[in-house]
Amino acid sequence: MDKELIGVIQGSIKVVSVQNHDLVKVGYVLGLRVASNHRRKGIGSSLVRRLEEWFRSNEVDYAYMATEKANHASVSLFMDKFGYTKFRTPAILVNPVNHHCFRISSSIEITRLKVEEAESLYRRFMGCSDFFPDDIDRILRNKLSLGTWVAYYKGDSSWGDFGNGEVPSNWAMLSVWNSGEIFKLRLGKATLSCLLYTKSWSLIDRVFPCLKLPTLPDFLNPFGFYFMYGVCHEGPFSGRLVRGLCEFVHNMAAKCEDRENIKIVVTEIGGRDELKHHIPHWKLLSSLDDLWCIKALKNEGANRFSEFTKTPPSTPLFVDPREV
Repeated sequence: MDKELIGVIQGSIKVVSVQNHDLVKVGYVLGLRVASNHRRKGIGSSLVRRLEEWFRSNEVDYAYMATEKANHASVSLFMDKFGYTKFRTPAILVNPVNHHCFRISSSIEITRLKVEEAESLYRRFMGCSDFFPDDIDRILRNKLSLGTWVAYYKGDSSWGDFGNGEVPSNWAMLSVWNSGEIFKLRLGKATLSCLLYTKSWSLIDRVFPCLKLPTLPDFLNPFGFYFMYGVCHEGPFSGRLVRGLCEFVHNMAAKCEDRENIKIVVTEIGGRDELKHHIPHWKLLSSLDDLWCIKALKNEGANRFSEFTKTPPSTPLFVDPREV
């Protein structure tokens, strides 16, 4: 309006698996923003409507979006006005990066996978996960994907077994995405208690470095983060392997060339996923109130859509790092 940008919306289209291997085309709604002095004028609704038209013109089966439960304006717009339905309630787990590295158990072996090996394992063990992208190979080959690692217990297997398609009784894997290369975050408003906590613990750590206290980084200046995606595991004792991989990623962030800017490690898993007990995170920084909503754009998908949203999730949720 008068050469001023007052509203923006973004969307992406991809093919994913839902309900045990069914491939559908979905459109992801993200980045809806309207300038504060132009809100409540229907601009947000116009942007959503136009994006849905673009989805339909590209034969998209479902549109979906993510927001916080506490974002009442967004929830009202999509659920009340546009008919989106609650689909999943994932948990966003955040762990600060400290210069003190974790000491990973000597009984755990961690090996980096080749892209072809990672793709094969993901398709085999996560191919039926909700929203698993059919173009996983493109994600793994993206320059922002730092690699994929697998963990298993020493003596339980060897790397050659993985190469032959065999897996041990307990194993885990994940990939890492460098979101800090795309955008930076900054804490807009910090409570006095948060500021005091950060300063006091940093001071104690400098005076008594031998204690190796977990400190809270400076979030007031722009910073980047690593995103762990494709967290996969099997076996009754694989939770410890997941923790070992997460600690490995933390150490990788603490030692990276850009360590002054990479201040947190983030992952997102299904709200009911027991993995949250094994993934290091601070409740102060994490959120258990993320909300995914979905809408059927084709009439023939309405019946399956109703069953899809009412049935409790039976498979893990794959969060595409390109949509973070």
